[in-house]
Amino acid sequence: MTTAEPPRYTGDAGPYPGGDPYADYRTPGHAGFPFSHLPDLADRRLGAGVIAANDEFFAERENLLTPGPAHFDPEAFGHKGKIMDGWETRRRRGTDGDHPFPADEDHDWALIRLGAPGVIHGIIVDTAHFRGNYPQSVSVDGTCVEGSPSPAELLAGEVAWTPLVPRTTIGGHAANGFLVDTGRRFTHLRLNQHPDGGVARLRVHGEVLPAPGWLAALGTFDVAALENGGRVEDASDRFYSSPTHTIQPGRSRKMDDGWETRRRRGTGNDWVRYRLTERSVIRAVEIDTGFLKGNSAGWAALSGRDGESGDWVELLPRTRLQPDTVHRFLPDETPPVTHVRIDIFPDGGIARLRLHGSLTADGMRRLIARHDELSG
Repeated sequence: MTTAEPPRYTGDAGPYPGGDPYADYRTPGHAGFPFSHLPDLADRRLGAGVIAANDEFFAERENLLTPGPAHFDPEAFGHKGKIMDGWETRRRRGTDGDHPFPADEDHDWALIRLGAPGVIHGIIVDTAHFRGNYPQSVSVDGTCVEGSPSPAELLAGEVAWTPLVPRTTIGGHAANGFLVDTGRRFTHLRLNQHPDGGVARLRVHGEVLPAPGWLAALGTFDVAALENGGRVEDASDRFYSSPTHTIQPGRSRKMDDGWETRRRRGTGNDWVRYRLTERSVIRAVEIDTGFLKGNSAGWAALSGRDGESGDWVELLPRTRLQPDTVHRFLPDETPPVTHVRIDIFPDGGIARLRLHGSLTADGMRRLIARHDELSG
């Protein structure tokens, strides 16, 4: 992981100038943050949720994890005031007229359950459209508590919280990014805003590290699925949509919920390379072209390798695909693999790839060792 410090945006944003509300939005530019290619562990599609907040007077806490950018309607007002697409608390006050300002330690907080526990490499606190009402500073803490703890259990005195982002001044109407390098696994976060204000979105980028006991009980599961620790390592093309969509939970709901490449003009083909949960034996394959009709891949082939330097071997020969269809295959006996590559011909897209199998004994041992080491 790069050690370069990502951009931080401090100071007030200008008042809304009219027109495109994102015209003066502050971001790190085309390259993005150095961790933004990693999956969002707080993605609602993985089961993440904002389970509690001390205050949400102006805007609901659940908005923090809404997929996509925040929306802004300058004319939208409700009985409590301006309607904002984010989490916004009321203005804090001091104890009395002689002490009208909040104390330095006063702050608002929200508890977030990660959809996929894992190792966090970067956090984005997005204050889009919060210009004069964003927090002066924020901090983020993390903890690892298995199961489904209640807010009261998470806030109990015996629960240890690790600082992930120290109290830091941020900017309004900006994507404020923070590198995280704790080398530990987390299940829950606590987002603190000092002393009050609003945050539009929270994104938590990292590597999924699933619970080995659950996967062992399942026996056979999707060894490429994001929620089970699979991940995209590389792809030939990400023009229209991310290849990580292919290992998201559930079926795609529309065309851009899958992976689609630009049109090729000439020879060659497109591909995605995946790293599996751990060393696995694959027994069943699903290639779904849902919602991809005039742009689905024409053919697909699967290959796998064992280890970073292993030779690629064929798992599924080049096979014709149909548009908007779930294709299921039972490949002949396949060797254990750690990586899989899907090649599509010549271009186009697929919605989902499912690789149903089970971990080898040594793969499970390595997963257990890493889980135990990083769970603290």
